[in-house]
Amino acid sequence: MSNSESEPMFTSFDGAIRVYEVNRAHRAFSFDVTFQLDHPHLIELASTQKPPLHFHPYQDEYIEVLEGTLGVEIEGKEHKLVPEDGELLVRRWKSHRLYPVVDSGAKTVRFLLSGEETSQPFKLDAIFFQNWYGYQDKVMLEGGRFDPIQVINMFDAGDSYLSFPAFLPFGKRLAQAVGIVIGRWLGGLLGYQPFHRQWTTDWQTACKRMEASIFLKRYAH
Repeated sequence: MSNSESEPMFTSFDGAIRVYEVNRAHRAFSFDVTFQLDHPHLIELASTQKPPLHFHPYQDEYIEVLEGTLGVEIEGKEHKLVPEDGELLVRRWKSHRLYPVVDSGAKTVRFLLSGEETSQPFKLDAIFFQNWYGYQDKVMLEGGRFDPIQVINMFDAGDSYLSFPAFLPFGKRLAQAVGIVIGRWLGGLLGYQPFHRQWTTDWQTACKRMEASIFLKRYAH
């Protein structure tokens, strides 16, 4: 596969991350993602902390490295994926995160990221990723701070919930409830919306999804 002559679906962190859409049957989304490891923004991000642990209740996720080395943590176990490993399946409800391995000697890491289709109105797909990375760009490049309610609001609309500590009883069910109550219900009442027109190519579909919730339908216009 080659994406050198096509236009990316979106870029993030001033070009440090480039995402191309790939047609793949029976998947809610399929992306060809490139991390530019020598980009100053990615170096800064990699030197601070890893992305937050999270899980997806309704969708399996698939990761396949094409170039370089990608770090993937699943339920506390870390993997360093390389092309020879093939496709890795991350099951529903499994806490995980992925991140670039900057000490591998490579200048880029390229991988395929895709997710299982679901009938749920809020799901992990292109609309979620466009808005999540659009929001991250706004915060990081403008020197602002992440609003925790906005983050939870966006994650809930993308079948994603921040993982609580593993020792907490029923922690994942509690995390999902927090995402719905604080992110969708309270967030919607307070003026937070998961999808924004300036970051969304398929605004009509985004509006239909927000109309599925009485707390978010006022943003569907």
